[in-house]
Amino acid sequence: MFIVQLIIGAILLALGANYLTEGASAIAKRFNLSEFLIGATIVAVGTSMPELVVSTMSAIQGQGDVSMGNIVGSNILNIYLILGLTALISPMTLKGENIRRDIPIYIATALLLCLLALDGSLFGSATNRLGRIDGLVLLVGYGLFMWLIISGEKKTTIPTSPASSQTNDGAKNRNLWLSALMVVGGLAGLVWGADLFLDGAIVLAHKVGLSEAVISIVLVALGTSLPELCTSVIAAIKGNTDIALGNILGSNISNILLILGLSATINPLTLGGVNMVDMGVMFSTSIAVLLTVFCFKRAKVDRAEGAIFLLIYVAYTLYLLR
Repeated sequence: MFIVQLIIGAILLALGANYLTEGASAIAKRFNLSEFLIGATIVAVGTSMPELVVSTMSAIQGQGDVSMGNIVGSNILNIYLILGLTALISPMTLKGENIRRDIPIYIATALLLCLLALDGSLFGSATNRLGRIDGLVLLVGYGLFMWLIISGEKKTTIPTSPASSQTNDGAKNRNLWLSALMVVGGLAGLVWGADLFLDGAIVLAHKVGLSEAVISIVLVALGTSLPELCTSVIAAIKGNTDIALGNILGSNISNILLILGLSATINPLTLGGVNMVDMGVMFSTSIAVLLTVFCFKRAKVDRAEGAIFLLIYVAYTLYLLR
């Protein structure tokens, strides 16, 4: 049965990622928006649904350490594994908005989480946790993030000419409902496929004798990030690197500001097994993305940097399993 789950899950992930990418790209063109914006909003929030479900349910059940571990682990995996793998497939060019706005926002977001979650260790003022006020601060930050990228998009969007608009308006209107259906269906396929694939993978891991530590640290973290992984890889293969980059950066920012913000507002979150090293590695992902602007091929996440990211992820995983 677990073999069937693996196969069906893999098919749903592949089809879901394909339809989501196609639909998101079509919507961006329909409204004359950048693919990065669509990737950082619709695609990012949609592919973060597994993290949202796991984290909020854990918060409701009083298991705040699960919420923190899920988000910290997912953000590390998103940059060092998914961005690394995606860059190996198709190097990503960083645009001016990415350098001036998106990367600094991610650095500020990661730093804010470290300051709020580690206030006890850093300032000796309280235990390390995210309280309800911290959660509200993060949610306000998410609202500000959305306002910044949407207002920035309005300033940079080039309006189409009336003649061009009249020529393409009919086709665009006919295709809009189909594009929206592809996005919704793609997201549903990703979430369902990730759940099936993860269940099958855990059964397989038990049958081949893998330890509970490997299963919890590697498989569960990877399972909640499968939608981001499949969407980014398919987008890179199709040449939609803006969607891939927007999905990765947008997912990481949404994970912290939206998901942890909502979870902490529901119930204060403790760090549990998440320590200073884990938080440091999570923060290093933001600095690593910044360094791609200046290293090797400037303003580009190239294959060399992708390989380095993958090596860092392998090293961190080995550290966890030591």
